[in-house]
Amino acid sequence: MALSRECLALVPDTSLSGARLTREQDEIIQTRGMPNRIVSDNGTEMTSPVVLTWCQKTEVDWHYIAPGKPTQNAFIESFNGRFRDECLNETLFSSLADARSEITKWKEGYNQNWPNSSLGNLTPDQFVANMTLQKQAA
Repeated sequence: MALSRECLALVPDTSLSGARLTREQDEIIQTRGMPNRIVSDNGTEMTSPVVLTWCQKTEVDWHYIAPGKPTQNAFIESFNGRFRDECLNETLFSSLADARSEITKWKEGYNQNWPNSSLGNLTPDQFVANMTLQKQAA
C-alpha cells in the first residue's frame, strides 16, 4: 500500500480476529503477490498467535511499531484520519450491509478518483497501471 498509496482492503465487521486478518491477507496475496514486510501497530488482532503462525508459514516480516508511536507508521495514520473524516464521521450506517456498501464506495473513490501528490498527482489506480506498463516494457 505505501508505495502506491492504494487501499487494498477495508473490512467492515463487528470485530476482526487474527484469523480473519490472515484470511484477508491471503486474499490480497492471491491478486497482488507476497509482500516483503507488513508494518502495523500492536493491536490484539495483529499480535495474535494466528498472525505469528501465519508470518512463520509465509515468511512475511511483520514489523510492529513501538507502542504509543503512531509516527512510526505515519502514512497509515494519515490514511486512517482521512477515512475517518471523509467516510466514518460523515455517514450514518443503518446496518452492517450498509456499512460494507458505503465503505466499499469510499475505497473505490479513493483508489480511482482522488489524485495523490506523492504519486505525481495520479490516483493510486493510475499509478499502479503505470507501474505495470513500465514492468511490461522492461
